[in-house]
Amino acid sequence: MRRILAAAATLGLAGLGALVPASGSQAASEACDNAWHNAPSGHFRAYNSSNCSGLLGSDPGYDGNWSNSEGRFQGTDNDKATSLVHKGTSGMAVKVYQHSHYSGGHTCLAKAEYYMDTLSGHYYTNGVSVNNSISSHEWAWHSNCAKFLDS
Repeated sequence: MRRILAAAATLGLAGLGALVPASGSQAASEACDNAWHNAPSGHFRAYNSSNCSGLLGSDPGYDGNWSNSEGRFQGTDNDKATSLVHKGTSGMAVKVYQHSHYSGGHTCLAKAEYYMDTLSGHYYTNGVSVNNSISSHEWAWHSNCAKFLDS
């Protein structure tokens, strides 16, 4: 009888797991999934908060200086990105750089990655944290990327 009660209790707890709301990680993924679906085709987007919140800019092209008044990213957008969305159509990666004019360390976001819900814990090729330190970006072939965000 004890084994039957133990089995019933185990099944009840397993069933309860199906009713518990999504974890923070799943909620973050949902927010970035929504941001990806709402982004225009062919665009790279950067956000000033994790979980793809607080749009900084959206760009179908290149921007070599996020701190100037040219391009889609301007002025205060520099060094503020905390999450990214890649909705490119070419199959190319988005290569982000630590400094303007495509200099300093770099890392890439592959098309297959879709987004990064946080840049915390990710580093450029030179070991510097990517979080809040992007100053330029360009589209690049995977063969031109020495490092990807998911690695």
